[in-house]
Amino acid sequence: MRIALVTSKDWPDLTPDDQTLLRPLAGHGLKAEPAVWSDPDYPWQDCDAIVIRSCWDYHLRSEEFLRWIASLEATGCNLWNPPAVIRWNADKSYLRSLDNRGIPIVPTLWCEPGEAQTLTTALRDAGWDKAVLKPRISATAHRTQLVDAKNAESEQSLFEELMAGPGVMVQRFMDNIVTDGEWSLMFFGGQFSHAVLKTPKPGDFRVQSDFGGRSLAADPPAPVLECATRAVQAVPPTLYARVDGIVDRVHNQDQFRIMELELIEPALFLTSHPAAADRFADAIVAAVAGSGIRNSRPALRS
Repeated sequence: MRIALVTSKDWPDLTPDDQTLLRPLAGHGLKAEPAVWSDPDYPWQDCDAIVIRSCWDYHLRSEEFLRWIASLEATGCNLWNPPAVIRWNADKSYLRSLDNRGIPIVPTLWCEPGEAQTLTTALRDAGWDKAVLKPRISATAHRTQLVDAKNAESEQSLFEELMAGPGVMVQRFMDNIVTDGEWSLMFFGGQFSHAVLKTPKPGDFRVQSDFGGRSLAADPPAPVLECATRAVQAVPPTLYARVDGIVDRVHNQDQFRIMELELIEPALFLTSHPAAADRFADAIVAAVAGSGIRNSRPALRS
């Protein structure tokens, strides 16, 4: 059986992390191979399953990417995660849906086109000393900017550009990301697999390795795992999911707040745990067989 592990043109042979899937999939009798999503000649219809992995340029070509997703859906390809999940997750306004379901997220301002406001005013009205300005369609901290009262005016042009383009969101800066780090929890077939704790390099706030951030395997506290599990269970069945978030101190109690629920192309830190690639491979086998992760879940809604 043929499995396409979908990547981008910058990683035509898969990332080192995703390459760890090849051996356990072969052990299941599955022929897994890298496939660049933007390759017009790849025979997607010949695959028994298509698993999106490191499509790390999709946010730069989001309309083209979503047209590609629609084309696979139209031909009945067995795509994971499912097309509806991918479309819902492509715009970070999905966080509003989680918030509406009572799942704690990092406090966020949703600034809409046509609203007459400035970034300076938004910060003042929210009572935030610092915030993180983000595009709603983004990956790897692309065009993400730390803002405060001192530089908000100079970032107004970026604020307006994002508002008119992919959309903009402003999240309260969680200071303890610098000291305590950000959790990433991986789920395969809806089941928790492993976690890492990510920290930024000194003087930065971004935890991604592209910016010097570090990650270490760690066991999440029970409240972190419970909240992350609720987030995954709030959407239809997924083959893979990564929940990013940070522990916030609220009324003298620790509360895990979701920063991202990544369902398209998250790095899954497979090399951080000796059994992670095997567990992911088992979930892929279940997806190909049509069993194991098709249990009933809520429909997606905004």
